[in-house]
Amino acid sequence: MLGRLNHVAIAVPDLGAAAAVYRDTLAAGVSPPQPLPAHGVTVVFVDLGNAKVELLEPLGEDSPIAAFLARNPAGGMHHICYEVDDILAARDRLLAQGARVLGDGEPKIGAHGKPVLFLHPKDFCGTLIELEQV
Repeated sequence: MLGRLNHVAIAVPDLGAAAAVYRDTLAAGVSPPQPLPAHGVTVVFVDLGNAKVELLEPLGEDSPIAAFLARNPAGGMHHICYEVDDILAARDRLLAQGARVLGDGEPKIGAHGKPVLFLHPKDFCGTLIELEQV
């Protein structure tokens, strides 16, 4: 079911400062900031060639990562994103096996313009999982 690793997401309190660390200190290519109001975040992507690092900061006080940053003020790893060929088939298979899909269970369009779903971290070794249809 799982394809390749798409990205590792790191929640940060200051997106500009975090992007500068990757760009200036690590000499990585960093995308321009992209606000995603439907997800409550602003993101940049660090391209590693074979995968990406997604840096995300809250977009407004109701952001789903605001509570994460309240518990982890310096930031930290937020989720891992894996690619799947068919997100609806993956969702249905996971639900049949008792996994919990967050939200209403319907895919939303993610930062890459593709359907995404999030899976409950308690079902996956304490890690929030994002699935993205390729």
